[in-house]
Amino acid sequence: MSLPALLLLGCGKMGGAMLSGWLEQGLDPATVVVEPNDAAVAGFAGRVRHVRAIAEIPAGFAPAAAILATKPQEAPTALPALAPMAGPGSVFLSIMAGRTVAGMAALLGPAARIVRAMPNTPAAVRQGFTVSFAGPGVDAAQRDLCDRLLSAIGEAAWVDEEALLDPVTAVSGGGPAYVFLLAEVMEQAAISQGVPGDLARRMARATVAGSGALLAASQEDAATLRRNVTSPKGTTERALAVLMREEAWPALMREAIAAATARSRELAG
Repeated sequence: MSLPALLLLGCGKMGGAMLSGWLEQGLDPATVVVEPNDAAVAGFAGRVRHVRAIAEIPAGFAPAAAILATKPQEAPTALPALAPMAGPGSVFLSIMAGRTVAGMAALLGPAARIVRAMPNTPAAVRQGFTVSFAGPGVDAAQRDLCDRLLSAIGEAAWVDEEALLDPVTAVSGGGPAYVFLLAEVMEQAAISQGVPGDLARRMARATVAGSGALLAASQEDAATLRRNVTSPKGTTERALAVLMREEAWPALMREAIAAATARSRELAG
């Protein structure tokens, strides 16, 4: 089933990744992309309509969904200009970090139907994970459309409490950075043990990527997979004895997620 005409506000890395996924699903070419940077939309030429400013959106354009992928700090200026689109026939799907449904409604008007979502960067390779919250007035068809749009870039899930998007941001939104850090420190540790730098990098990257693929393909939970790799009295068991000390990795990860969750709440005001 093809996708209806949309409005995409912002075509940066995440907006561009989403647009690529939608085009693969048969996106209506009447879709309008608002993006001041011509280079950001160069790869989509001829497949969507590109305008540089909200004022250039064709008169009477009524998208099934308006996706808000602009910078959060631009919301106070950009969103009021989209208020005429608010109503029961259109839904606003926001991926702006820290912008609450209530805050966006204050800018778009009380008629706006708003879904707030938090995707992550693996969306660029259609392996993203997005968690969403539907605000007041969003009907089943609009929620289904948003689910289709987000499923085009990976896996989609929903929560019934908007406050849960703060820990979601901490775990899923920031999660890729934590995994990249793991690959980084594994590479550095290998080099410290005498492994040549190029081999250390290849080994760390492939190990992290392969382990993620195995986790995704397995029906077993992460703890079981970890135990399966850990031979009694072997090298992995010795390493995990260090990493799993209560004051080490478990405590640091809890502290990190708590810190990121708190920051998400601060940004939301």
